[in-house]
Amino acid sequence: MILAGRRINDRMGAHVAETVVKLMLQSGIGVCNSRVLVLGLAFKENCPDLRNTRVVDIIDGLREYGITVDIHDPWVDRAEAKHEYRLDCLAALPDPGTYDAIILAVAHREFIAMGPAAIRALGKTKCVLYDIKSALPGDQVDGRL
Repeated sequence: MILAGRRINDRMGAHVAETVVKLMLQSGIGVCNSRVLVLGLAFKENCPDLRNTRVVDIIDGLREYGITVDIHDPWVDRAEAKHEYRLDCLAALPDPGTYDAIILAVAHREFIAMGPAAIRALGKTKCVLYDIKSALPGDQVDGRL
């Protein structure tokens, strides 16, 4: 579907980025110089396929706010992500206590097995957890799509 020259799916990434930024601000987290971890880059869960992934739209949307974005996806080949999308920000293992916000973008079994507490541990004491896939319990996240 086309809306004002852009497909609706193209706008979803900007919507998610805007929502996460709003949640950060509502939580008293500054956006300038912030770091966000995106969990998942693949097109779908438990699959290495990057073709047609819309997660890159979320990353682009966050970067428009000047946010530093790291991506962690155990299924995706780093070289392929760099070749296809020019992404140099794939983290082999995210550093705990580092992130101002975390976005669960792809519900890989590894992320679900971690659970909300272990995912939150990757963030700072005050951190936003946003679940795009509604894969985590609703009372354990700050927002979901």
